[in-house]
Amino acid sequence: MTATAAAPSTTESVPMRARVSAEEWQARVDLAAAYRLVAHYGWDDLIFTHISARVPGPEHHFLINPYGMLFHEITASSLLKVDLDGNLIEPTEYHFNPAGFTIHSAVHAAREDAKCVLHLHSVAGVAVSCQEGGLLPINQTAMLLNGQIAHHEYEGVALELDERPRLVADLGTKNVMLLRNHGTLTCGESVAEAFLVMYFFERACATQVAAQAGGAQLHYPSPEVQEVVRRQAQFGIAGVAKLAWGAQLRMLDAKDPSYKT
Repeated sequence: MTATAAAPSTTESVPMRARVSAEEWQARVDLAAAYRLVAHYGWDDLIFTHISARVPGPEHHFLINPYGMLFHEITASSLLKVDLDGNLIEPTEYHFNPAGFTIHSAVHAAREDAKCVLHLHSVAGVAVSCQEGGLLPINQTAMLLNGQIAHHEYEGVALELDERPRLVADLGTKNVMLLRNHGTLTCGESVAEAFLVMYFFERACATQVAAQAGGAQLHYPSPEVQEVVRRQAQFGIAGVAKLAWGAQLRMLDAKDPSYKT
């Protein structure tokens, strides 16, 4: 689909921070930070893939990256605000990635709890998505996701809006999805939660690929241990995500705090 640009407005000369609520500005800062972190960890794919965050409020608007900007260039002010019909809310010279709209609008429309949706094409994540067995429970990080991973079959580049109900049905109530032959997706109640789950997911995929590359027979922990880790992981990540997110923001602030502008 083609994004519909909003009509020109005299508000364009007013700084973004002055045009939005404090809650929206915080969502923008957190989302811009997530883009910078994806670039920092080498998970980006030129101008492709996308992360979105729900704008607080009743309108069901969400924020997403301008198509054409590299992830390390993203700032809080540069993020686009879009409605669920694909209309841009603020005047801008940019559009959004149509495939990004298909995926993110589907999840945001169906899941009130999915305040952030993160989708990547990392080498390790795509490699595991191409393997019949998917993510294998062969290391602690992978086992933290035991029973939490949904799967969605590849249907081509995500340009067809009729894929949305199937994607949402496959995701269900889970926060982690392996997009077969495509990549990885996570969502969460906050940007911090979606990012930390993706960190675990990507780290587990990279470890699996490295272990397989060694050529030795893989060792699987016993079913009893797998169940222990599954139960332990049920305590959730909200508290840990907050701690990890604060540390990530301190790193970004020391490296380049321009994401907050």
